[in-house]
Amino acid sequence: MSLPGGPQPSYLLASLKADCVNKPFHQRCQDLIRVIEDFPAKELHAIFPWLVEQVFGSLDGSIVGWNLRCLQEKISPVDFHSTLFFLDPSGAMMKLIYKLQAEEYRYDFPVSFLPGPVRASIQERVLPECPFYHNKIQFPSSGGLGLHLSLNAFEYFMFHFAIFLIIQRNFITGQLCNFSDNAYYILVEKYLNWFLPIEGNVPPPHFSNPGGAVPSPAPRSPSISLTSYGTSPSLLKRHISHQHLVNADPAAQEIWRSETLLQIFVEMWLHHYSLEMYHKMQSPHAKLEALHHRLNVSSTSYISPPLPGSLHSYQESFQPTEEHVLLVRVLVKHLHAFANSLRPEQLSSAAHSHTQSPMEELKRVVIPRFIQPKLYIFLQHCFGHWPLDASFRAVLEMWLSYVQPWRYVPERSSSPLSNEPQNRAVPEKWTSFVQENLLMYTKLFLRYLNRAIRSDLVSPKNALMLFRVAKVFSQPNLPEMIQKGEQLLLEPEPVMPHRQHRLLMSPSLGGSFLSSWQPPITDASFKIKSHVYSLEGQEFQYTQMFGSETRNQVLRLAQMIIQAKQTAKSISDQYPDTGSQTLLSWFGLNSPDLNTTYTGNDLEESGYDSIRKTDEHLEKALEYLSQIFRLNSAQLSQLTVNFGHAQDESQRNQLPDFEQNENGIVLTQLGRQQIINGLRRFDIQYLGDPELQPIRSYENATLVRFLYQLSSVLNERFGSTFASLCRRQDFLGRFCSYHLISRPVQRMSPMPSTSTFDPTVPRITLRFFANYRVLMYLVFFYFVCGSMMSMGPVSCTLFLLFVYVFYAAVMTLLTEHRRPHQD
Repeated sequence: MSLPGGPQPSYLLASLKADCVNKPFHQRCQDLIRVIEDFPAKELHAIFPWLVEQVFGSLDGSIVGWNLRCLQEKISPVDFHSTLFFLDPSGAMMKLIYKLQAEEYRYDFPVSFLPGPVRASIQERVLPECPFYHNKIQFPSSGGLGLHLSLNAFEYFMFHFAIFLIIQRNFITGQLCNFSDNAYYILVEKYLNWFLPIEGNVPPPHFSNPGGAVPSPAPRSPSISLTSYGTSPSLLKRHISHQHLVNADPAAQEIWRSETLLQIFVEMWLHHYSLEMYHKMQSPHAKLEALHHRLNVSSTSYISPPLPGSLHSYQESFQPTEEHVLLVRVLVKHLHAFANSLRPEQLSSAAHSHTQSPMEELKRVVIPRFIQPKLYIFLQHCFGHWPLDASFRAVLEMWLSYVQPWRYVPERSSSPLSNEPQNRAVPEKWTSFVQENLLMYTKLFLRYLNRAIRSDLVSPKNALMLFRVAKVFSQPNLPEMIQKGEQLLLEPEPVMPHRQHRLLMSPSLGGSFLSSWQPPITDASFKIKSHVYSLEGQEFQYTQMFGSETRNQVLRLAQMIIQAKQTAKSISDQYPDTGSQTLLSWFGLNSPDLNTTYTGNDLEESGYDSIRKTDEHLEKALEYLSQIFRLNSAQLSQLTVNFGHAQDESQRNQLPDFEQNENGIVLTQLGRQQIINGLRRFDIQYLGDPELQPIRSYENATLVRFLYQLSSVLNERFGSTFASLCRRQDFLGRFCSYHLISRPVQRMSPMPSTSTFDPTVPRITLRFFANYRVLMYLVFFYFVCGSMMSMGPVSCTLFLLFVYVFYAAVMTLLTEHRRPHQD
């Protein structure tokens, strides 16, 4: 880009906008890099909001921007690498951000685009629970609309980067976007690895500065100190404007970008839940303050009335996508690795956290204080609203990643025995994590258990998900840790005048009354109770994972697994063995059945290998569930005998359970489960004229129509002749009946037939000649006769007719019942 010396910012912006129309993408990126290098912050300040909008699109979705979620290397390699180079953590965009921060420029972000609970809280004039917002909220001087956040350049960029996943859903029509290799996914991983490094600290910003001084990062407000996370939100009693606060701890500047990035990702991606859950998560102190605030709102002149769409009228309708869940899993896995990179000697000195570096302290608190509460609510929302289909696998794997932090220990991969089965027991050091995240294990397991009972377990994908959950929860030591946590949660509260003494008393009081009932596990019990009640409220009624109610559900699930295994076995028995398949079946030319019914699952479409894997997954899932809940072989044998052992053909052909009322046939709950698991079904068959059935994919449409017209002409002209021939009692009559009379369909349905078609009327049908399989047979027959037997077309046709007449005559003599012609 050639620009005259010393242009005004408006001219610079106009030139860049013109380049968007006239230059290719990679050339525009090169020009932007030169502009960022050459121009001072004062002139770059005017183009920064426009540039962010060009990259991520507008907040209202009208501008797509660079479409990072559909930008892939295999489709546009030049644009892909140009984008990654420009937006890299050490790239030109970050250099621009650090330049602008050095001059303390501020940018407005509308509150209306924040997650629902945060937006509603701010509009109610109540500070959100996250301290990140406390010194950034800007209210209009006259009240009303126009709320916004005042952000520095790094915060403004990261807000747009994170919210891009939520609001930019208008992909290019017809373009398939792979979630795992697009530019946005790769940038998320790059930013996490750069700003939350597993080893070392965040690299300092490096860029050319004409003045020679390295600008200091934006100061960190004291209200965002690590010790304040999770505190109760306080009321906003005054108009908050951004004030430049000098941080007295220069060492804390080491992690300000890491902390900001993490808070923005968590707020934008996980802070979506209902109004009821918002109130439940607030502490009693916060509720009293909010109530006091609302009661006195009329006496405060500086606070306007509640805004439209506030906390009272707010209803969250957010539905996460599969890509959203996939990126949350990336965040969870990285944070586990980040937290687990804390050395044991650093972890043991947690009581003396003031001696730790800020990065070490961040690693110690990153899981419990940043991500645990919101991730729990996010998972509950997904478990309750996700469709009952295979896409739930993304939610499942994200959940299983969080509950297995031991899988993301940095030194784990270097252990030579880490993959051996005998070493897969969960180490005892993870007991505290399991107990402090008890609801993540127990309540979500129960939610999945209810979901699995309502799923089609014969489906290979559902069987695999059940296998994955059962395998994870059956890891040695893990069920015992969970059960111990439940015991501590249900431990009765001691009768004491002051509950806070429970944390302060020592078990080493030597013969005192207090030491006799104050065991060392009391602190653990109190921590678990605090964890549960902080997430679910004081009135929460806990359902035990290892209680009798859950055990009955597990037995019911085991029954369904046994039934699904029987169904998979029956399908496997009917599936043709690969060694007995004909030559034409290798090309997918098996004989089609026009009256094939849908069995309710995709197992038959998956092939023999999937049937075998499904049976293995169900078998192993049942074994793992038996280990978790200590189901003995006698119980499983009884289930097998009572609910599906040795299920024969007559049982499989029974009708589903139903009731008949004034509205007709209505399936019962048992009947619906029978159909879902493929145990029983209605024999749905076409009972009309076979010639008028819809054209199938394995038929030639032109031939079907032509042969129908030909058959109609022949039947109309020779119908009486066909009828007289079939009435004969000799061999000729039986021969004609074998070919011209259809066999009545044996129906198994409670509904009466309303078809007007009479299958006993003799007539000729030629539609089978439109079947591609039959045509392939004919072509193959003529080819063999012509090449190997040197026969002409006429000779081949006569030979074929002779062979068929001989075959039909033999079948007529051997068949006692008259059957329709089936080729």
